[in-house]
Amino acid sequence: MPLLDVKDINVSYGDVQVLYDLSIAVEEGEVVSIIGGNGAGKSTLLKTVSGLMSASSGTVEFAGQALHTLPPEGAVNAGLVQVPEGRRLFTLMTVRDNLMAGAHNKAAFAERRKTLEEVYAMFPRLKERESQLAMTLSGGEQQMVAIGRGLMAKPKMLMLDEPSLGLAPVLIKEIFQTIRQIADKGLTVLLVEQDVNHSLNLSERGYVLEHGRIAMQGAASELLVDPYVKEAYLGI
Repeated sequence: MPLLDVKDINVSYGDVQVLYDLSIAVEEGEVVSIIGGNGAGKSTLLKTVSGLMSASSGTVEFAGQALHTLPPEGAVNAGLVQVPEGRRLFTLMTVRDNLMAGAHNKAAFAERRKTLEEVYAMFPRLKERESQLAMTLSGGEQQMVAIGRGLMAKPKMLMLDEPSLGLAPVLIKEIFQTIRQIADKGLTVLLVEQDVNHSLNLSERGYVLEHGRIAMQGAASELLVDPYVKEAYLGI
């Protein structure tokens, strides 16, 4: 049984349907990418999985639990955590307080100090800046806080929505190295990203999402050399 199993979901914003009979599956320990252009429905998919949006039909199961019947906190309590697009930090709170805000579920709260030290070990710059307000950080540092806050919830699976958005190329490389480090520790990762080259090189498998439907899927290495993907998403 997959760790995450999304089956035949249909999702709309009012009268406008965005996702059509969409199904994906993620096995425990995998890194899986969802790629696609603007408006393809990538962020809507993550919001539906995490319970921030409701599907009109279909199911979302995580670790054998039916998430589509639960509020968003149910997903977090089950171990499914989303790092949102645009970081969404508490800008007038310190780095440390932003991180600690991620450890609000019962399992994570009990181990919050230990987990905080693990996050600081992964992101030494955050330890140096723990007393700074989040608004004073660079874009790359803010993304580190956003990922660290997600890790503070002790997830079984981390969903990342456009982690490279707005970052300089050198920082994009650093963020993807961090995601690889997280995955190498055994954490399952679902990655939504427009930087197709970086995301597929990081992943075992990928899905191509177009106009709310899965257009292609397969091994990431195969998608990287697929003529359509190369032309449409890699500019080759």
